[in-house]
Order: sequence, then structure tokens, then C-alpha cells
Amino acid sequence: MCEEKKEKTETELLKEKLLIKKESGAKTLSEEEIRKADEFCKGYMSFLDRAKTEREAVAVTIAAAEARGFTEYDPDLTYKPGDKVYVNNRGKAVMLCVMGKNGTKNGVRLGIAHIDSPRLDLKPNPLYESNDLAMFKTHYYGGIKKYQWPTVPLALHGVVAMKNGEVKNVYIGDDDDEPCFVVTDLLPHLAVDQMSKVMTKAFDGEMLNVLIGSRPFRKDEESESVKLNIMNILYEKYGFTEEDFVSADLTMVPAGRAREVGFDRSMIGAYGHDDKVCAYPAVIAAFDTELPDSTVISVLTDREEIGSDGATGMKCTYMADFIADLAEADGMRLRHVMARSACLSADVNAAFDPTYASAFEANNSSYINNGAVITKYTGSGGKYSTSDASAEFMASVRSILDEKGVLWQTGELGKVDGGGGGTIAKFVANLNADVVDLGVPVLSMHAPFEVVSKIDVFETYRALYEFYNYSQPDDEGE
Repeated sequence: MCEEKKEKTETELLKEKLLIKKESGAKTLSEEEIRKADEFCKGYMSFLDRAKTEREAVAVTIAAAEARGFTEYDPDLTYKPGDKVYVNNRGKAVMLCVMGKNGTKNGVRLGIAHIDSPRLDLKPNPLYESNDLAMFKTHYYGGIKKYQWPTVPLALHGVVAMKNGEVKNVYIGDDDDEPCFVVTDLLPHLAVDQMSKVMTKAFDGEMLNVLIGSRPFRKDEESESVKLNIMNILYEKYGFTEEDFVSADLTMVPAGRAREVGFDRSMIGAYGHDDKVCAYPAVIAAFDTELPDSTVISVLTDREEIGSDGATGMKCTYMADFIADLAEADGMRLRHVMARSACLSADVNAAFDPTYASAFEANNSSYINNGAVITKYTGSGGKYSTSDASAEFMASVRSILDEKGVLWQTGELGKVDGGGGGTIAKFVANLNADVVDLGVPVLSMHAPFEVVSKIDVFETYRALYEFYNYSQPDDEGE
């Protein structure tokens, strides 16, 4: 005999109406939804393995875009709704655009992620020999904990530009049959003084020297014969000399492939989640968008980790210049288009880590497996260096996500006075567009091996896709 369904009390009904539901995250998803997330992340893991630097991310993205019908943008051509184009900015940033039914008249829909990650860049004169060991001098890029990088297997990625205009691609250390490289560390038996220092003093930037070889060139008695042997190997493989390092973009990144994490394979561990974990969903959301109301642009930008300066960073005018071209073709002015535009700054947030719970404020943190995280503002201290999304735009975004059943949450970047950080959101806001950060919560952010949830990656894709394909009220019925 079935039990009679118990009627809810007045208190229970009021709690359902007024309070945030406690049961959330992965618990609310069906097995089919989880399966879709797992399947989506197979492509993401492949992307991570092939796109450890911004140059590689651009090359992989353009190849995939062209296979899906995107063509390189030509300002002299006329485009119609549904046409798909890309803009390649110096091989280090790329924009994917899907022309909308209404073009730019109601603004454009932007999803912007960055494709640079913290790493060890080679100095312009990096190669030296000391005590029969060959080393590379490096200059760290972005915010790192320096002590995390010694003893990590490293790979050399990048390009060397020759004076004759030829560009040599360098890629060594990631394949199983290739050598890797490493920053050495002091054995604990002799590290009494080192371990007594505060973290910021125990390991400084000039100690991030990469070990690259130890054998001399043949049996000559010449000085620097180990250095000569390494340079000869590089010359035979890539065809450049020591002088050519000055016109190179070479970087040391953690070697190895993306891995599933946990007995349940629910997470992904890899180098470079920040921010390729948002870049990949932005790319696929553009690929899957066919005929949006407003023109859609996914921007993969560079140099966010060092302040967004330079010709490929978001402080540059390259995105605004492209939108100005689109606006002009529609008989619009850039300032009017930007004032009507909306942007999801697709960037990560710090996932709550119970091991370091004291760094977080639990009520306002993002959590693994709870979906895409909306970050209303970043910055530091008293909201310095942030744009702070308006209440109206926050309402608009949450309305879209709720209507489409996207799993999402909100979060701040740790405790108010615990530190801070920023994204590209403020640079878009400075163009007079509505913008808010939305992305994936990350454990061990900026470490050589970061961790994310497969569910959160997929829900970030869903959020971007629904944002791109939202039918604006002004457009309905047209």
C-alpha cells in the first residue's frame, strides 16, 4: 500500500519560494547530462594537449574553424546573416564571428577568454654553461608561486624568427620519445637555510634556471663545450644559431598530457586551465551558433596574465576596430553598437578548497561541480581595479541561464582582504558595454597542474551558447 503524499507545511512552502535551494550542483543533473559533460571534455582535453601556448591555441582554433566553414575576414567583402569569419591577430589572438540576422544594430554578443597562461619565458640571451652543465635563463610570465616550478618536467614550445623572415616552430619535450627539461632544487639535507626563509625569499626569479644538457661537444678541450654541444643540436634540428634567440618567443611549459583526476574520472588535471578552460567552450559555442539574432564574436585574447598590454592584449584596439568595420557595414557607429553590446568575460574563479578553507568566505565562494560561476566583480580590497557588473545586467544573464536550465553559481575571489586579481572585464566595460565574468572554478590555479570539473566545463559552454543564441526582446517577431 502506497503512503499518502504528505502536504508541505507553510514553512516549507515559504522556504521554497524565498530561499536559495541547498541541493544543487551535480546532484541535480541526470545521468544523460553528466554523460554529455564527459563527452564534451574529451575534445577539451585534446585541445589542452595541442594548445599550451597562445600561438598554438590560435593555430588549432583557426584550423578547426576553417574545417567548419569559417573564412578569414575581408573588410572589402559584404557578409550576410549566418556567415562565419575569423580574424587572426599576429598569430597570438583570434576572433570568431557569426553574423547575426540583425547585424550590429542591437549591439554584438561577446564571449572573451584569454589563451596565455603562467610559464617560464626564455630570456633574450638564455643559453649558458656553468660547471659543465648547460642551462637556460628564464623570466617568469604571470603570477606564479616560484617554488612550484623546480623538479617539474618541462617542455620547450615557441618560435624563432630568422632575419630572412622565416619562422621556425619549436616543440620538444611533450612526446614520449623526446627529452624533457627541469629546474633543479636543493636537497633537504643541505636546505636548512633555504627552508627557514619565507616562501617569497626561498626561491627567487633568477634561480629559475632550466637544466638542458651535460655532455661536451665531442672530446674537445675548448671552454663552454657543453653549451656548444646544445647549440649544435638545436642548429641541426631547427637551423638557428645563438644570435637568433634575440628574435624568439620561446617558453618552458609543464610537459605531459591532460589527465582525468579521481577514481570517478570526474575532474581534469592539466597545465593551462586558466584560461583555456573558458576559451575552448567559447570556441565551440561559436562553432555551434548558426543564425543568431545579433552578431556573435568569440575572442581569444593574449597577455591577460601580465596586464593585457600590447598589440595582442585587450587594451589594444583590435577588437573594437573589427566591430567598427561591422558597424560601418550596417550603417552604424561604433559607440552606438558598443553601448548596446553585452559580454561574458569568460574567465575562471578560484574553487573553494577545504584544505585551505581559511582563505575563502564560504557563502560567497564557487564550488567544484556546481556549474559555471558568475563573478560580479574581481579586483582587490575595496573593489579596486574592477568593473563590477550592474544589477540589471546580472538579472539579464541569470534570467537567460535559468530559462535554459544552465547550472550556475556565483562566487568571489576569496576573502575581501586575502589578495585579489583581475580579468579583461574592465577593459570591455571601458568601451561602454555591459560585461560580467563567467567561467569555470579551478583548484590549484596558476600551478603547473590545475584541476577543474568536467561538469563545470560543459555548463560554461552551455552558458556561452545560450547567451549567444538568446532572442532579445527587441528582436522578437521580426
